[in-house]
Amino acid sequence: MTASPDLGTSRLASPDLLRSVFRRHAAGVAVITAPGASGPVGFTATSLTSVSAEPPMLSFGVGTGASSWPAISRAEHVGVHLLGEHQQELAATFARSGADRFGAPTAWREGPEGVPVLDDVLAWLVCRVVARVPAGDHRIVLAEVVLGDPAGAGRPLLYHQGRFTALRD
Repeated sequence: MTASPDLGTSRLASPDLLRSVFRRHAAGVAVITAPGASGPVGFTATSLTSVSAEPPMLSFGVGTGASSWPAISRAEHVGVHLLGEHQQELAATFARSGADRFGAPTAWREGPEGVPVLDDVLAWLVCRVVARVPAGDHRIVLAEVVLGDPAGAGRPLLYHQGRFTALRD
């Protein structure tokens, strides 16, 4: 049985409507990192998208009010880390305002191009930023893949209904 949309309950566009709809959209969880003038910066992102295979390119969104935006706005390279279901606390740390994101227990090292690379992730990439496109109160960052490693063990961490979760079999 299929249900037709109830057009009588539709709402006009608003930030709340967009958030309510996207709470129903399950998304993979990534952490974006970059070198910063005062040390490394990073944030949790669910807006990661593959853009192009040739050249290999991806995109992610970042709010211009985010604490990491000043560094991301100047970074030539960024790190992209796909998190596993065992990394809910790491995802929460990088999502929390004011958190010491690179202090213990976060395990990381300086990687190529000075990009912070997180340990124990499902996969990671170092990418060269090619564009920052204005999009409302965010910027869409387009980045070309330079190198990476897809060989981490585990299953992906997801974000759905306002919380981190895992795949079900």
